[in-house]
Amino acid sequence: MPTSDPSYNLLSARSQPLDSIFSPTNVAVIGASEQAGSVGRTLLWNLISNPFGGTVFPVNPKRDSVLGIRAYDSIADVPEQVDLAVIATPARTVPGIIKECGEAGVPGAIVISAGFREVGDEGAALEQDIARHAADYNMRIVGPNCLGIMRPKTGLNATFAGAMANEGNVAFVSQSGALLTSILDWSFSENVGFSAFVSIGSMLDVDWGDIIYYLGDDPATESIVLYMESIGNARSFISAARDVAQSKPIIVIKAGRTGAAAEAAASHTGTLAGSDAVLDAAFRRTGVLRVDDINDLFYMAEVLAKQPRPDGPNLSIVTNAGGPGVLATDALIKGGGELTPLSDDTTKALDKRLPAAWSGSNPIDILGDASPQRYADALEIAADDENSDGLLVVLTPQAMTEPTKTAELLRPYARGNDKPILASWMGGDAVRRGVNILNQAGLPTFAYPDTATRVFNSMWRYSYNLRALYETPRLPTDDAEGLDRDAATALVEEADTQPGTIMTEYASKKLLDAYNIPTVETHVATDADAAVEAAEAIGYPVVVKLHSETITHKTDVGGVKLNLHSADAVRSAFADIEGAVPEDGFDGVTVQDMVDTDGYELIIGSSVDAQLGPVLLFGTGGSLVEVFEDRALGLPPLNTTLACRMMEQTRIYEALQGVRGRDAVDMDALASLMVRFSQLVVEHPRIKEIDINPLLADGDRLVALDARVVLHPSDIPDDELPRPAIRPYPHQYEDTWTTEEGREVRIRPIRPEDEPNLVDFHKALSERSVYLRYASLMKLDQRVAHERLSRLCFIDYDREMALVAERPSDMDDEEVPEIVGIGRLTQRPGHNEAEFGMLVIDTVQREGIGTELLRRLVQIGEDEGLDRITADILKQNRAMQRVCEKIGFEIIYPKDHADEMVKAVLELA
Repeated sequence: MPTSDPSYNLLSARSQPLDSIFSPTNVAVIGASEQAGSVGRTLLWNLISNPFGGTVFPVNPKRDSVLGIRAYDSIADVPEQVDLAVIATPARTVPGIIKECGEAGVPGAIVISAGFREVGDEGAALEQDIARHAADYNMRIVGPNCLGIMRPKTGLNATFAGAMANEGNVAFVSQSGALLTSILDWSFSENVGFSAFVSIGSMLDVDWGDIIYYLGDDPATESIVLYMESIGNARSFISAARDVAQSKPIIVIKAGRTGAAAEAAASHTGTLAGSDAVLDAAFRRTGVLRVDDINDLFYMAEVLAKQPRPDGPNLSIVTNAGGPGVLATDALIKGGGELTPLSDDTTKALDKRLPAAWSGSNPIDILGDASPQRYADALEIAADDENSDGLLVVLTPQAMTEPTKTAELLRPYARGNDKPILASWMGGDAVRRGVNILNQAGLPTFAYPDTATRVFNSMWRYSYNLRALYETPRLPTDDAEGLDRDAATALVEEADTQPGTIMTEYASKKLLDAYNIPTVETHVATDADAAVEAAEAIGYPVVVKLHSETITHKTDVGGVKLNLHSADAVRSAFADIEGAVPEDGFDGVTVQDMVDTDGYELIIGSSVDAQLGPVLLFGTGGSLVEVFEDRALGLPPLNTTLACRMMEQTRIYEALQGVRGRDAVDMDALASLMVRFSQLVVEHPRIKEIDINPLLADGDRLVALDARVVLHPSDIPDDELPRPAIRPYPHQYEDTWTTEEGREVRIRPIRPEDEPNLVDFHKALSERSVYLRYASLMKLDQRVAHERLSRLCFIDYDREMALVAERPSDMDDEEVPEIVGIGRLTQRPGHNEAEFGMLVIDTVQREGIGTELLRRLVQIGEDEGLDRITADILKQNRAMQRVCEKIGFEIIYPKDHADEMVKAVLELA
């Protein structure tokens, strides 16, 4: 994908495993036919009537030729190497054909045929056979049950659609072939072009992640548009989307918001749809923009390609009519945007340029007789307002209006501005020339202003989500390093040996304690005397609750007694609870401090989604949590930035800042607590559900008053437990090591919070070290640019792993850790191999740090099951070559002596 980092460009310039599908030289059509209207005939005709620079081979054992082209009995009989097989035969024949393709060395296939998992178990078994054969021969497969693939720029049309798409810079990928053909037909009338037109089908092999990575590296693609019915491999999608979204907009319309639509989508793809709200959380986490209708898909692709992204939700509206301004305002506010509050300077400037009767506020109504110059003046002034994040210019064709001249005068504002400008030229023939002028200049136009404001709302939300990928989280608080993971593991393992799956409230709170989540003091009592003894140790007043391994909702069975001030009250509460609960549900009571509940009751929880695994919840808690339904969802693990983003989505967030004389809640502490809670969730996959309700928040006090933990059944093997869609921080790779000079160095995976220390790291590098690493003299301001470092620090630990070596700083009395070395292992998309990179500051070179980092990266590669690890190294970088040889790499010298690079290769067992 495009980047200014030379170390990344080395990877993207190489061939990709999907090249055989997207850029084939020779194509075989298996199932080619002359039968009019058949899929096999249409496929062959589309390939030969749209030259793509290669040869097409029909395969049909029943014919000597198809459409005048010699046909072959099988793929094995084709005389040349085939890159892509397009298969349109009955489903039952496809597994055998894939096996034959594999034996013939065909690297890619598109399976057009239907009749697989979407029809039931028999079809699913056929898919498993196909997958097995493809894995045996390292083939990549698109489909089954798909329309095929088009590449308008190269002329490849491996589909059975009725026409070839126009060339453009938008890639459209769809799970629905029928929708694809409808969009294709629409695109001709709207003059919309595509860089790729992909029907992905049931995603037996090639999935969203594969396609997104490929298009992310495609120079012809500027934005990626998806129609999604199911997410498939969630970790693959999230890893790819989060990576590519930083350089190319990804816009998705996801079918199945309603239950009925989700059921229809499941029957279509044969895949569970998952929770729609959880998918929203996944899209936010990855910087993907979700829209609700097909028009908005292409509106957003156009606007994000032509205009800068807004920094916030404030929109300034310039209009020559009050009504459209009101409609635009309604749509803006309803969608979550805001009208720009005009600054005093802006108002004064408008007063000087506009008639006295102008609206005096936003929307800026410049009146029905507005001239082109008045429009230009108002737009220029409004754009200079520092409060404004974007502008909408609305024109209605009144008697004095000049739509074409106004458009001509606004043309210069279409480019070079740092805020997006949208236009709504309302009307038909009278405004058509002006609309064309604006569109050609790169200023997006809309028939109605409410459509434009809806697009603006999508734009600022997209910017908001992307910023989460770039923002540097706060450093973790001191208590984050003191988690007692061993104690937590022991509690979960002990509970897992007990009958049932519910942890007691007491054990649940102990689990929270292990992750430094404050809980109210709690004692277990199995008889009334013990309850009184616990109450007197705590001090009155106290709370007495049911202690049970089978009942979780204690209030529902009368299992909670509050504000008890005496021993008699405690004894009475014990007797009442024991009498109200069935004998097999009563294991005693817990006695707890009666906490002053004057504060905000929150809920923090987690449950498992069918497709995305563990999901976090934050919102308004207490006994009426289901009534208020004030919640936000997110995917673990969190950092402080992501925790704050979750809280911002709730209505109670504003109250937590302090309202009506109440002190504000310590939001930094609350965010840190949520980070620790997310760590608890991802580090203990045996946990199926967990919630803290309520979590009392008041000023600087945070305390869990109640907790509930449900485990997965103990008979589910560990390797079958749901895994997080985003890989958690790999603590297993943290260690301390001693250099050859006797220095103690801590080696650990990189974290987003490391960005400030990486700036200092790059400042400590000599020009020679920089040149040897990047094969160019990459300037310091390039190397420490926030967008670059945030991307290098905020990795997903799935496709990429980076280790840092740090030591106490020699420059600081507080011994702030100093990063002295970095090693990075990056898996190539679609390959089971990775490339490593290494950089050590000059002052500690030759102490063995580079060798140790590489040794650990190789171990990680083995743990991940990689086939090989490689690196491109400058010939003159003999030190790095010696390190590689020490670890067991083979150094391969180029045949061309002018080539400045050598390749280090390590084959892993």
